[in-house]
Amino acid sequence: MLFARPLLLVLLALLPLWWLRRRGRRSVVAFSDVTPLARPVGARRWVGQAPPALRTLAVGAWIVAAAGPQLSVSTTEIRSEGISIVLVVDVSSSMLAEDFAPSNRLDVAKQQAIAFVRGRKYDRIGLVAFAAEALTRVPLTTDYAVIEQAALDLGVGQLEDGTAIGTAIATGANRLRAAPEKSKVMVLLTDGESNRGRVDPRTAADVAAELGIRVYAIGVGTEGEARLPIGRGADGQVRYQMMPVRIDEPLLTEVATKTGGRYFRATDAEALARIFQQIDQLEKTEVEVTRFAEYEETYRPFVIAGLAALLVELLLASTIAVRVP
Repeated sequence: MLFARPLLLVLLALLPLWWLRRRGRRSVVAFSDVTPLARPVGARRWVGQAPPALRTLAVGAWIVAAAGPQLSVSTTEIRSEGISIVLVVDVSSSMLAEDFAPSNRLDVAKQQAIAFVRGRKYDRIGLVAFAAEALTRVPLTTDYAVIEQAALDLGVGQLEDGTAIGTAIATGANRLRAAPEKSKVMVLLTDGESNRGRVDPRTAADVAAELGIRVYAIGVGTEGEARLPIGRGADGQVRYQMMPVRIDEPLLTEVATKTGGRYFRATDAEALARIFQQIDQLEKTEVEVTRFAEYEETYRPFVIAGLAALLVELLLASTIAVRVP
């Protein structure tokens, strides 16, 4: 606690002398009834000493109130230069491959994307899903709960099947184009080769580079083959087929390099988690924190306490004990 006028607290040192002076007065105490006389001598002495003690307490409380007690209330102003980030997630049928056991590629990608979003604080984030076409699921926003729910809702079959990487990059770049933030980032996650769409991935990467957008490309899938569900049999059991894993790593590397980003390969869930952590470290938000100290006057409790002590003194002096000069 701080005081606006701390020098007034020196008067508190005089209170003991003032109290002893009042206590030392010789006077006769008259009782309004004979009940106190039946009490022990100690009780009668307490009744006689209570009024000056209460008066001293009241004066002390008012001295503290006059000194201007204050409580510090700290406020923080955060000025941040956020980053605009668009997550571009492949939802083609091959993302159901179960080489990221016990989950498939898409489920793991959604989990890690949500963890990435939760790690941001001041950035605007958007979400784009793509297969043979691309669709903006969430435009740039700071409502992370909306982004998380949209990520959870991603599923295979929502778009025509295929892999249109160029269209995906172009859609993400279009969302970032008008973003006011200086730093613009696209995280592209795919497990295949570009086989659909009218936009060439390299052309889309050139446009992204001109707009100042960095692309971090992530190739998802094990080496060799992966087990892919292809339907259900007559008995209702899911049927699987081993399919070769084809990721156009040279293309994704070129796209990332052109834009000043990086290419990563995730062959399991742990690797994908580490990649998102690396991207999180590479794209940190610059935050300027300014702290202010405000002070709130707290003299009222002391004024009330002094008045209460004075009221009790008056009640005692007018009922139980009356001091007669």
